[in-house]
Amino acid sequence: MSKPFLLSRVLLRFNSEAEDLLGELSAVALTPDGSLWLGSDEFLSVERLSLIEPCIYGEHEPFAIGDFVELFNQDDEIDIEGMDYADHYLWLTGSHSTKRKKAKGKTAAKDIARLSTIKTEPNRYLLTRIPVFGKELFKTCSHPDNPDEQLTAACLQKTDQGNILIDALAEDEHLGPFLTFPLPSKENGFDIEGLAVRGDRVFLGFRGPVFRGWAIILEIEVEEKEPGILTLKEIGKEGRCYKKHFVQLNGLGVRELCLKEDDLIILAGPTMDVEGSMQVFRLKNALDRSEDTISSQESGELEVMFDLPFIPGTDHAEGLALFACLGQSDSLLVVYDSPDESRKVESNAIYADVFRLQ
Repeated sequence: MSKPFLLSRVLLRFNSEAEDLLGELSAVALTPDGSLWLGSDEFLSVERLSLIEPCIYGEHEPFAIGDFVELFNQDDEIDIEGMDYADHYLWLTGSHSTKRKKAKGKTAAKDIARLSTIKTEPNRYLLTRIPVFGKELFKTCSHPDNPDEQLTAACLQKTDQGNILIDALAEDEHLGPFLTFPLPSKENGFDIEGLAVRGDRVFLGFRGPVFRGWAIILEIEVEEKEPGILTLKEIGKEGRCYKKHFVQLNGLGVRELCLKEDDLIILAGPTMDVEGSMQVFRLKNALDRSEDTISSQESGELEVMFDLPFIPGTDHAEGLALFACLGQSDSLLVVYDSPDESRKVESNAIYADVFRLQ
């Protein structure tokens, strides 16, 4: 493991009315035209920024996700936690988690009652892809290289329990109990916070649950069942529609994923609602795993790359993307939830970090 090398910083400048975004950034992706796409915990939109000067992104334009795919409702947050780009699609996932109400410090009786209440927000069960080309999102459009092929916005098929992935995991020996007795996110409950995509293969990283120090990355493969609806292929043992990859992240859970060639870069952080250090790992040959796997650091398949700088109470790293910078084609762009005040250079602008990858 090496110390982090801060290669550069990137300024993200949003519209003046989007100040709330600065403290809520949770996902980031780059598209080939140079656009930077960002997601947040509490919004029903994705945000596009364009490169306007070296290391400065602006010309902010929001895109309402409900304009492209059908949401469960127009009220609940999606809790966007993962984002990626692949083959002219922008992919994003909600957390698929429940949440416990917060104590507000009014009266003891009310706060105690609030802490007993667990909420389910249907929009969190969203896994979707949206065509993107020329700085725009589309509900449907022709493939830019093959006009006879249509690209269509679609999401994983919805069900009464959320979607077909949740239904498939209900009987899983590891994850099923966390769906039957749903612990909230941040309490080692079911919580998806990482997304990486290659073609129709989708990797989902779990912040929780963590099993005796082992985190889970779920692998699925999707296909379009009908326009607007994705279903799952059978890819696992005994006809299962998923594979499980257990990774030893020093007791941490997955906060985000990105693919570097055949390897998965993993951003890891505490699974509970506690302050703690965050680390970046590399899972080697992630695309070459034909069945369930378990990867320890001792095996050589998994390595710690570096620790992120730790500031208690702030700079919670959430978004991750490969980023070309200062001659480094595969440096790592990191965006933060609850950013430190020193990052905010204007009321609507904030710095993200770029780290060198070894």
